[in-house]
Amino acid sequence: MAMRSEKQKMLSGDLYSAADPELQQDMADCAAWLARYNAQHGSLAERLGAVGTDVTIRPPFHCDYGYNIFLGDNVFLNFNCVVLDVVEVRIGHGTQIGPGVQIFAADHPREPDVRRKLLEFGRPVTIGENVWIGGGAIILPGITIGDDAIVGAGSVVTRDVAAGVTVAGNPARPLRR
Repeated sequence: MAMRSEKQKMLSGDLYSAADPELQQDMADCAAWLARYNAQHGSLAERLGAVGTDVTIRPPFHCDYGYNIFLGDNVFLNFNCVVLDVVEVRIGHGTQIGPGVQIFAADHPREPDVRRKLLEFGRPVTIGENVWIGGGAIILPGITIGDDAIVGAGSVVTRDVAAGVTVAGNPARPLRR
């Protein structure tokens, strides 16, 4: 059986070392792109996994790799959003994301001895179509948010959100359907 690279491990959601030279180069390439993009001299299609039509990401924008971010048509991310995209982060058509929202696909082991080895892993985040995420919300690793859902400003989403449901708070809890 052939040895898998750290990047292959990362992309499949297995434990990996972010200190790997290939991943360090990918992050450096992303940082260079972000500097261009945030100075309004780069395009989203240059780095992201997929970009639909009429997508807006207001700078400054921050991400780890970029190539794991997939955006549908008419997606809007306001100023100062952070996407930790060690695995896929998918955002559906027509979704609007407020300023300062943080989407985390990166995760860390719960066992102290594994964490000491500086290993991490990822869990994909999926945000459906026509979702509204209020400013300052935090979406944790592995979360799925259904179509037409609303996440209140400042909420910390620790569990999946069903389609059409409004959640708010820390941890985010359903307010209504």
